[in-house]
Amino acid sequence: MTRPAPAHANDARVVVYTRLGCHLCDLALELVATICADTGDSWTQIFIEADDDLTQRFTDQVPVTYVDGAQHDFWRVDEDRLRAALAG
Repeated sequence: MTRPAPAHANDARVVVYTRLGCHLCDLALELVATICADTGDSWTQIFIEADDDLTQRFTDQVPVTYVDGAQHDFWRVDEDRLRAALAG
């Protein structure tokens, strides 16, 4: 069962959980920023190292992407899937 995104996600429509030095995170952030700029949706990045619970939950799954409080993807962001989720 997928837990909802933590409240400190600032009510952004898309939340990307990352960690420093993660090349997949960098790619995901670039794609999320581009898509959200196109759609006008809000997004935010949260570093998992800043929170012990997040570090334990996501460890090696980063980047982990949430849309509207529900886990959407991990490791990679699929552009078509994210655009469809934001349109729906």
